[in-house]
Amino acid sequence: MKKVKITVMRKACYEDLISKYENPIEHACDVEEGKVYIANGWNRPENFCESAWSTISPFVLALSCGGEDIYDGWMKNKKSAMISCNDGFRPVSFLIEAIDK
Repeated sequence: MKKVKITVMRKACYEDLISKYENPIEHACDVEEGKVYIANGWNRPENFCESAWSTISPFVLALSCGGEDIYDGWMKNKKSAMISCNDGFRPVSFLIEAIDK
């Protein structure tokens, strides 16, 4: 299996909605914009948000196994995918790319 680079491209936080609707939680997804993680095959990178992993892991698996063009021509790099995870209060966008090394 190939390694896969996961880059946190954008993260938003809607504090007004959080304060109005969310019960306090201890461990919200703590990925930081610009942070890069490397997945070795389909293994979740250390300290990577479990909730986000459950959303992006099928795409990581596909790319780590050599899959390409997941979005049928939408991505300029056929060995990549953009995935957004959203709990309603903290949307995060990830760029996932197969590493050809």
